[in-house]
Amino acid sequence: MTFRIETLARGRFAVFVLSGRIETPAIGELRRLFQLQTDYRDIVVDLKDVSLVDRDVMGFLARCEADGIKLENCPPYIREWMAREKD
Repeated sequence: MTFRIETLARGRFAVFVLSGRIETPAIGELRRLFQLQTDYRDIVVDLKDVSLVDRDVMGFLARCEADGIKLENCPPYIREWMAREKD
């Protein structure tokens, strides 16, 4: 499956539903989409349909969360990886 981004509005939140395999080249597109928003705290990234991320994407997602972006439906393996990398 290829990488796909679907954008939805949920009240004041911009929701980016990601699906498929997310690799390093996708980071540029995600950054561009996020920069169009006025406040990172109004961004939700739904990872429910993500099958795989690479190390760069995992780091990008961790930085996004630290900046106030909400990660929703984050697969346990990504959460565990992010926690290990923090330590």
